[in-house]
Amino acid sequence: MEHRSQAESALGGAAYGMLFVLGVVMGVVGGFTHPVWQAGAFPLSAIAWVLALLAVCLGAGKLMRARLGTFATALGWLLVTMPFALKLGAGDLVIANGAPGYVYLYGGLVAVVAAYLLSPTSKGGSWLLHGYPQKNSM
Repeated sequence: MEHRSQAESALGGAAYGMLFVLGVVMGVVGGFTHPVWQAGAFPLSAIAWVLALLAVCLGAGKLMRARLGTFATALGWLLVTMPFALKLGAGDLVIANGAPGYVYLYGGLVAVVAAYLLSPTSKGGSWLLHGYPQKNSM
């Protein structure tokens, strides 16, 4: 096990914190804009949000070289999206029943799980803390 300095640990914690905030922002914006564009019965904006969530979560996992990067982003999205799907006492819903809501909610859950499973394990360490691998020059 390698020993990391306090600065490297703080930098890693800040990076994971920012990934969490990115997930929160994606959840808020996606929650309110997923039903905007439709082409007939196809909820285009909900499909676009699901693909964006998959790309961002998978990118976070690959850049951090750990599934924790994917998990931090997905957790931020989930903590915002799940309460948006609950019906309030006044009858208000952010993610309503219907094709866009179902595609966004369930498609997003599938995207988060897929990104987590496709992300690398944390054996290599973060690119942020160690940089890119150097090639030996002859």
